[in-house]
Amino acid sequence: MDDSSSTEYFIQGITKSGKKFRPSDWSERLCGVVSSFGPGATGPNAKLQYSLYVRPVMLGDIKTVIVDARLRDIEPMAFDFVMKFALDNDLLMTEACELPVEHSEQRDLPVCSSS
Repeated sequence: MDDSSSTEYFIQGITKSGKKFRPSDWSERLCGVVSSFGPGATGPNAKLQYSLYVRPVMLGDIKTVIVDARLRDIEPMAFDFVMKFALDNDLLMTEACELPVEHSEQRDLPVCSSS
């Protein structure tokens, strides 16, 4: 993987047949599986945080989970779990690369080339 751009997978809450995926909180649940308590978090005020590598977002009106491909190297089992979830539930998934700074005005996600 090229260090100059980060590959991410966008798992959308839409099945390949076009139906909205249920339950409505699926993205938060999936991200919760790989969340952890923050560094040094102890006691009653410790807060659970989503992973930097698996995070829920809204893209328009579609719940989406963004998975950073670097998770594959850090926690391969967690990466496999999230990707298998998307495949098992027939969810739309897109692989994208971070745009270089000179293309920051472009709104389309570039599709990563297979190497």
